[in-house]
Amino acid sequence: MQYMMLIYETAEDFESRSGPQPSALIGAWRAYHKSLVDAGVYVGGAPLEPPSTGATVRVHDGQRRVQDGPYADTKEQLGGQIVIDVPSLDQALDWASRCPSASSGAIEVRPLSPTVHSLVTDGSR
Repeated sequence: MQYMMLIYETAEDFESRSGPQPSALIGAWRAYHKSLVDAGVYVGGAPLEPPSTGATVRVHDGQRRVQDGPYADTKEQLGGQIVIDVPSLDQALDWASRCPSASSGAIEVRPLSPTVHSLVTDGSR
């Protein structure tokens, strides 16, 4: 079963990504990524740029409304996502607890929905 780990990071985590020298957090992320790949559970993923670079789009009465920055002003913001393929939620939660950002932010784990994906991509059920 495939699970997505939505990685919520603090402002400090985002700040540690930039600079001339890789931070300790980047080193931890390199080791974590290597462990996911070595275990054969890594499907894909990507970090996001800081929340200030994003925008939120809503459509009301046919009119597009755009808000700069993140949807909500919270302590943690979505920093990236990883998709893993493991046999159970317990194993997905185990991998999430090893994530470097779990100690400063939060990791939301959700199963992917192959049924809805199929309905959207090819209309079969």
